[in-house]
Amino acid sequence: MTDQQHTLIDSKNQAITVLVRRDRRLKKSSRWTRQADGSILLRIPERFPKNQIGKLLNGVAEQLQKQALMAERRTDMDLQLRAEQINKKYFQGKISWTAIRWVDNMESRLGSCTHGGATDGHIRISRRLQGMPDWVLDYVIAHELVHRLHANHSKEFWNTLRAGYPLTDQARGFIMGIGFKEGVHYEEEGAEE
Repeated sequence: MTDQQHTLIDSKNQAITVLVRRDRRLKKSSRWTRQADGSILLRIPERFPKNQIGKLLNGVAEQLQKQALMAERRTDMDLQLRAEQINKKYFQGKISWTAIRWVDNMESRLGSCTHGGATDGHIRISRRLQGMPDWVLDYVIAHELVHRLHANHSKEFWNTLRAGYPLTDQARGFIMGIGFKEGVHYEEEGAEE
């Protein structure tokens, strides 16, 4: 059976293509994922009633709207407060930085931290994280905070990060999965020795 193509309108009045694909591996529930080109692939059970697809599409539209609202609510000030909470909760408030802000210009990284010069202590977090779960965002913030203690991805860096932020390995796995799905390899220069 061929894919069916539908169109949803998002909260910014942009058209989103949705490909509905029947999947014999699915028995009861449907699954949807955003593709690298921005379209949505909605997989449904092979015997799913055709007259119920509209309800599924409405559910996808609602979830997309919730994600968009969550992303809009995340500001630089929210990021600063979140970093302060992470520092206090996981690192006993021992880490200092100058500024933390959202940026749009990161292609293969989700965060960066500057050492030395006029921008010493500046942390930048990619807006790509705005639609991801909070615990993944918290990991990236914790990761960049630990760079204030260890400039590279040394064994000490990873030990400090894992000792501080308990969901480090799960978040890294989540990010690798998202990167694989999007066809992007998110860099961690000198990752784990």
